[in-house]
Amino acid sequence: MALSATIYKADLSVSNMDRGYYGQHNLTIACHPSETTERMMLRVLAFALYASESLKFSRGISSEDEPDIWEHHDHGDVKLWIELGLPDERRLRQACGKADQVVLFAYGGRALPVWWKTNAGVLRKLEKLTVLSIPETTLAELDAMAARSMQLSCTIQDGMVWLADGNHNLEILVETLQRNGLQNV
Repeated sequence: MALSATIYKADLSVSNMDRGYYGQHNLTIACHPSETTERMMLRVLAFALYASESLKFSRGISSEDEPDIWEHHDHGDVKLWIELGLPDERRLRQACGKADQVVLFAYGGRALPVWWKTNAGVLRKLEKLTVLSIPETTLAELDAMAARSMQLSCTIQDGMVWLADGNHNLEILVETLQRNGLQNV
């Protein structure tokens, strides 16, 4: 018998002063049995950072041909493709062929620097790709915020990110390793 996903609900308020975007999102997040709550909360953070009225969670882990989060143009083409983790460079290359913009939220503890050193040269050639790094300490703090029903507020100003619920107020460091094909480190 297959295990079913655990459903989380989040009322997410986004105030992104850098992009001039302000919105309220009622999210239903399916946490696959093989997905940690840290990863699920990273999906919520990624959603908040790129929030728009048409941004959606995909089938994610349960689908090999979809990202974790995506946004489509009105005509159906993929506008934004958001991945999490340390994927194979071929997957990112294919994503760049399918979408206008691809964003990777890379995490993985000690494996991250090794993955980046191995793949940075190839990834730099992908002009549509942005790679962001999330520290392990941030993932642990996000995990502490996970609840089946959440009231979250995300504020973004001058590149700084704050995520809050009733009990936590996190200042989140998002390191840019590469922005649209340009290596930053």
